[in-house]
Amino acid sequence: MTERLALYPGSFDPVTLGHIDVLQRAVRLFDRVVVLVAAGAKAGFWPAEQRARLVAASLAADRQLAACPIEVFEGLLVHEVERRRACAVIRGIRSAGDYEQEWGLHGVNVTLLPQFETVWLPARASLAAISSSLVREVARHGGPLDGLVPAPVAAALAAAPPR
Repeated sequence: MTERLALYPGSFDPVTLGHIDVLQRAVRLFDRVVVLVAAGAKAGFWPAEQRARLVAASLAADRQLAACPIEVFEGLLVHEVERRRACAVIRGIRSAGDYEQEWGLHGVNVTLLPQFETVWLPARASLAAISSSLVREVARHGGPLDGLVPAPVAAALAAAPPR
């Protein structure tokens, strides 16, 4: 039987507890999940390599999550899916607006690679309001980050809050 490999791409700028929750659920569905930190993603606070290090630090305490490879990638996601022979891409959905955006991305990806599959995991109600951009805004104004991001991210944001 072929390994069921899924890719979990994102900007993770920063990684939030919502991202971690989606990953925890994805590792139960697939044999292996690779976290892909997008280098060419929208301009964010940290460079891709630092975001990847923060994802790794955020997963380190959980043995199952720590086993997930974390890699920086640039280019088209369909190329990564094809190159790695992944069976699916994992995406978290926080709202109807997220779904509309993700549906459009999925449509383009299927046009480029017909066997492309997306697995959408809805956010848990307690985490649905958390977005990376809102976390950066809270950090910018010195607000508490408990319940929003993993401890390594909170420490990094406290050391160098976004401007």
